[in-house]
Amino acid sequence: MRIIFIGPPGAGKGTQAEKIVSNYRLAHLSTGDMLRAAAAEKTEIGLLAEKYMLSGQFVPDDVIIGIISDRLNSLDCKTGFLLDGFPRTLPQATALDEMLQKNKTPLDVVLELKVPDQELYRRLAERGRADDKPEVIHNRLSVYTEQTAPLLQYYVKQLLLKTIDGQGSVDTIFERIKEVLDKSV
Repeated sequence: MRIIFIGPPGAGKGTQAEKIVSNYRLAHLSTGDMLRAAAAEKTEIGLLAEKYMLSGQFVPDDVIIGIISDRLNSLDCKTGFLLDGFPRTLPQATALDEMLQKNKTPLDVVLELKVPDQELYRRLAERGRADDKPEVIHNRLSVYTEQTAPLLQYYVKQLLLKTIDGQGSVDTIFERIKEVLDKSV
């Protein structure tokens, strides 16, 4: 099973990703984790990514795509994977499609975890992190919406997008996800 998992900050994506990966025995491809691992391993692309991360800049698409490409060729991805945090932009989505086409491993489903903005603000404010101030939360959600709206339409056109209601208990939300995933395979 090959899945992309999309959701705004505060939607509970991390919690649900862990449950999906465990339940379906998938490789969890989190771009943040992969960037840190590549930097720690001192790979050529990892060192390049580290330069951007240390300066507080976004890692450019070509670097992220390179890391994803390397990771998708790993043995543990052959039986399936969950992409978390990638793609974030249309160029990343088209690059991913090209990689998957080359490997003859098309996506099975794109899951969107949807939570109303008011609930996201509440959840993020409750976390109490230093960067969870109202103006920072507003900016993060705005950037997410701007970047993700075109991505969602891209996957709607491919008939891959499934939207999950991200409100309720962790187990209730996971049951909704399982229902969609079990029909998608």
